[in-house]
Amino acid sequence: MEQAPGARVTWTFLTNHARVLVQISRDPGVRVRDIAAHCLLTERAVQRIITDLEQGGYLTHTRVGRTNRYQVTAGSPLRHPADAGPSVADLLALLSHPAVGDSDGHPGLDPDLKR
Repeated sequence: MEQAPGARVTWTFLTNHARVLVQISRDPGVRVRDIAAHCLLTERAVQRIITDLEQGGYLTHTRVGRTNRYQVTAGSPLRHPADAGPSVADLLALLSHPAVGDSDGHPGLDPDLKR
C-alpha cells in the first residue's frame, strides 16, 4: 500500500538519534547542517541529539579549527534493556553498509519476505 501524497508519516523504524549517529559514523567531520539536511531535521534538533549522545557516552567531539570532529564510542551498549547484548558498533554495522547477501541484498531472509 502506497502512502498518499502529503500524508503524514506517523512512525518509523529508526529514531532520529540513530539516524544522526549513523551520519556521524559515516563521516566524523560532518557538519550539523549536513546531518540536518540528510535526516530531515532542523539544525537545532541535531544539536540537541548530539548533546544527548555525548551526555549518554555514545559520542565525543574535538574542535579542529572551526569544525568539530566526532568520535563514536562504538563499544557502548544500546540504551534500552530490551536491546541488551548488541553494541553501538553492531547497530552501526547494520545501518551503515549495504547488506551483503543474495542478489537482492537481503542476507538470509525467507524468499517470501523479500517483497
